[in-house]
Amino acid sequence: MLSRSALVLVGSLLATTSCGLLPMNRERPYLLERVDDVAIVQVYADGFSNLAQNERVLCWHLYRAALAGRDIYLTQRCADGRVVRDLIEEILTHSEGIDATTLEHVRHFAKLFWVNNGPYNNITARKFVMAGDASALIAAADVAAKNGARLPLAPGEAPRDLVQRLAPLLFDPAFKPMVTAKNPEGGQDILEASACTFYGPGVTMRDLEGFEERYALNSTVVKDGGRIAEIPWRAGSAEDRVAPGLYAKEIESIIGHLEAAMPYATEPMRKALAAQVRFYRTGERADREAYDIAWVADKDSPVDTVNSFVEVYVDPRGIKGGWEGIVSYEDPKKAELIKSIAANAKWFEDHMPYDDRFKKADVKGISARSIDVIVETGDSGPVTPIGINLPNDQAIREHHGSKSVSLANIVEAYDKSTPGSARAEFCFDAAETARAETWQALTSDLLTNMHEVIGHASGRQDDCAKGDPATFIKENYSALEEARADLVALWFMMDPKLQELGLLSDPAEGALAAYEQYSRNGGMQQLRRMKHGDQLEEDHMRNRLMVVRWIQANSDAIETVQRDGKTYLRVTSAAKWREAAGRLLALVQKLKSTGDYAGTKKLFDDYGVKFDPKLRDEVLARYAELDVAAYTGFVFPQLVAVRAADGTVIDATIEYPCSIEHQMLTWSGRRP
Repeated sequence: MLSRSALVLVGSLLATTSCGLLPMNRERPYLLERVDDVAIVQVYADGFSNLAQNERVLCWHLYRAALAGRDIYLTQRCADGRVVRDLIEEILTHSEGIDATTLEHVRHFAKLFWVNNGPYNNITARKFVMAGDASALIAAADVAAKNGARLPLAPGEAPRDLVQRLAPLLFDPAFKPMVTAKNPEGGQDILEASACTFYGPGVTMRDLEGFEERYALNSTVVKDGGRIAEIPWRAGSAEDRVAPGLYAKEIESIIGHLEAAMPYATEPMRKALAAQVRFYRTGERADREAYDIAWVADKDSPVDTVNSFVEVYVDPRGIKGGWEGIVSYEDPKKAELIKSIAANAKWFEDHMPYDDRFKKADVKGISARSIDVIVETGDSGPVTPIGINLPNDQAIREHHGSKSVSLANIVEAYDKSTPGSARAEFCFDAAETARAETWQALTSDLLTNMHEVIGHASGRQDDCAKGDPATFIKENYSALEEARADLVALWFMMDPKLQELGLLSDPAEGALAAYEQYSRNGGMQQLRRMKHGDQLEEDHMRNRLMVVRWIQANSDAIETVQRDGKTYLRVTSAAKWREAAGRLLALVQKLKSTGDYAGTKKLFDDYGVKFDPKLRDEVLARYAELDVAAYTGFVFPQLVAVRAADGTVIDATIEYPCSIEHQMLTWSGRRP
């Protein structure tokens, strides 16, 4: 492999990978490997070398900030996440003399661990375990220690003791089986049934009744002498007499990189970064809101970042923010589609199929971009969305606007690495397959953009439920909000407005293809990710199942057909499907706008939680014949600093690792 320090990109002619130096006009690797049911896929960022030199330096510092917070999210998902990570990585990098079978078990587990940020599946929330047994891992740890491994030992602990301490987590599927359990079996409390660490030992939902959290998004709630208390996540500020909180060391490191980035940022971005540093120091809600407002106001900087506590999917209550870091730049050539949608946001708001009192009178500050990501860490990667709309704060969305992005190079990597065989397998007939082949790429892109730009940014809270709707709707809020955004996109998919804007040449035919695809995926194909049980935990999966099953139950737009021993969900009419989606959207918006917890819970209990295990088994069998991955983990580009003689970063180049192991060991400093 070429020396990284000697490597220079010349325009966009060459892409550097750990696989060698590849001319850009040659086919390059996307699908790198399969690990059980996950595809490992390389992401490319071809436009990075076209950025100005100061923008590349800016990206370098933001990239380091995105890496600096990874351990926060590992700990949020699993109390022993860092310890397990350090154990398996030290074994892999000090492996001489370790039994080959045991080493393969460790490497296999490590790849799944890296993709999922811990020992819990990112999609199903269920734990996966290491093959082999504790005795074999003890032997491997002993050999690694003799080879010089720095194992994460507690004071006075031997390698044997370390492995035995972790053995239930690593080898017993019944020990802490779910990272997030919103509907645990046997009536168990959702906090006690979840392995995530947002709540201390013994804290239950009943304990939190009437407790007002000062740091709702960014704190761990614990029992302190029988009393409920918060430990905020913050670095602290001596100037403001604010004491450090949880994750102070990691946050201080993030702050250092963000501050190093500021001299290279545009003025609006510098203002947003300064506001974020302030929030990281104090942890106060007002400072987080100031950052959100400043970030939304920065609509034109070519480079952007998200680095904060953001999405709340992992918290069973849907309140606490998982940490994430994203670095990206805009690709103006890919931006026309999403910007034309944003420019017409007021028209879409006025034509929603729900009550006028839930519509925004004035649509403010909606911006949309098509971006290429350089890196996504924590809650945003390696398993990543393909579109983002932020901030999540409803009041800021209503009064200041939001930013929506389509992750263009992620979409490209998905497309380049995914075979088309599954599409044909679940289409009812040749006509449906042909529609999917003709329209699915375009309509999927449209749905994602409409979901983010219009869906999440639409609607308003009713006067009876002012404030954050998540506090009213609680554990079902995230699933409801994802359903609402999907339904907005699906409702407008058949509207002639899309043809008028030049986005869809034939809305009727395109909408039919979109409704067929959504029905196949939401009602059947997504069940391939569920190897066990009979209920869904992940919010996006609940959202899609609820939409499809509600439409089935409340219209004749979808019929279940059996043919040759196989099940199909056939859309009988695009017009009927859209009409039902409109009625459901009106219901969902009312539930959100009025903060109706009971109504939301009933909607998901009836349609979005339980699935038919027999149907799941059929889907799994059909996918086994196709040998198609259930989900994807991405390997991101790697930035390399170009330094002056005094060590100052003066430029950055880009490499492509083409290996999840290479990437993760480099990120943790275990590769030179």
